Amino acid sequence: MRAAKLTVVLIVALLASGCGYNTLQMQDEQVESAWSEVLNQYQRRADLIPNLVATVKGYAAQERDVLTAVTEARARASSIEVNADDPASLERFQQAQGELTGALSRLLVTVENYPDLKSDQNFRDLQAQLEGTENRITVARNRYIQAVQNFNVTVRQFPSNLTAMVFGYDVKPNFTVENEAEISRPPTVDFETAPAPQGGS
Repeated sequence: MRAAKLTVVLIVALLASGCGYNTLQMQDEQVESAWSEVLNQYQRRADLIPNLVATVKGYAAQERDVLTAVTEARARASSIEVNADDPASLERFQQAQGELTGALSRLLVTVENYPDLKSDQNFRDLQAQLEGTENRITVARNRYIQAVQNFNVTVRQFPSNLTAMVFGYDVKPNFTVENEAEISRPPTVDFETAPAPQGGS
């Protein structure tokens, strides 16, 4: 009797392995891990923004609209409860992060008018950290996109699609082409070759 049970367990294990169950498990974990890294890097960027805003404000308090836009965009992006398995939730997340990227870009363009700010060591340190974070976001996002693509192929192809159906796995939403193009343009933070503002005549 015990031998019969062991045989059934082995057969089930072999069938599950042969039908992609183990692959689905592994790829699902890879997607989860990649998504956690995406969130970590976006949070890293969000954590830099208060210091960046405070530093800019010290030199350019009159740029109230730009500073407020960055602060509000950060608040919106940070307040979203995102579920990467829900396409609508993922789209809201992407939109909010895209808005924050745009607000940061406008802030950094404004900095061009303040040479003293551009030469401030604290600002330059924040600039370097922001640039590094934007690069990490791009890498993390690309790894997530690849992990989702791999998972979705496994879910769709035969015979693993049958296993996916039995165990309730479905294709996962991914970054859309439009939003991916938008959030792939990080703010320009290199002021090394920026011309000094021209004085009035």
